[in-house]
Amino acid sequence: MQPKERALRVISYNLREHRAHVEIAPLAARHDVDVLCLQECDTTKLPQELGDLRLATVTARNRLGLAIYYSHARFELAGSAAFELSKSMHDRVMSPAHERLLAVRLTDEQGGSIAVSSFHAAPLSAGNALRRKQIDEALNRLREYAPDTPSLMVGDYNYPWFFRGLDRKMTRNGYLVSRSDSPTYARYRYFSGHFDFAISDSVRIERVSTLPQGLSDHLPVLVDAHYSSADA
Repeated sequence: MQPKERALRVISYNLREHRAHVEIAPLAARHDVDVLCLQECDTTKLPQELGDLRLATVTARNRLGLAIYYSHARFELAGSAAFELSKSMHDRVMSPAHERLLAVRLTDEQGGSIAVSSFHAAPLSAGNALRRKQIDEALNRLREYAPDTPSLMVGDYNYPWFFRGLDRKMTRNGYLVSRSDSPTYARYRYFSGHFDFAISDSVRIERVSTLPQGLSDHLPVLVDAHYSSADA
């Protein structure tokens, strides 16, 4: 069997407590995405379908929920799972998110499989040490959930500072961290950074693009990626 690369387009978008929900359908259609990963959404108010995308799964216990849509014309949903990660003090007091990782396994109808996940790290009131721990836990969960499968984890990492340390650690552990071409957070005039990015395993990232700002304080991120599969 000869390996063949499959193209994959994914958008990650933090909806800022569901405020930007009206933008997700036109956003997905405009960029012809295969997978849409959401953070801070009201999972009880999401439609089952957005054009050519179908709702794969949502978190069940979060006030600030996670959700994943996928192209049902291209992929078969092989499974989904939500995971709890180490909690910050903010989590314990405010309870915004019990499950900070949501993953799906997708089987391409033309061959090959990939795991895609939506991730939301603890807020800036916690330290980078906790977020690094959450990232490590999330990646370990994904390797256990979908072993020997290309994996792409996108979302709001809340990690705008001291990024090089995280990047070096991920590289040592066999992962690729890919940030976009411009900052992804713009709530305050003098405060911005790369909050939203991608971490991948056995996936080639062609580019990560920050899309124009809408109703959220986060800007949507578009990931153009490729993963290899073996044709029968």
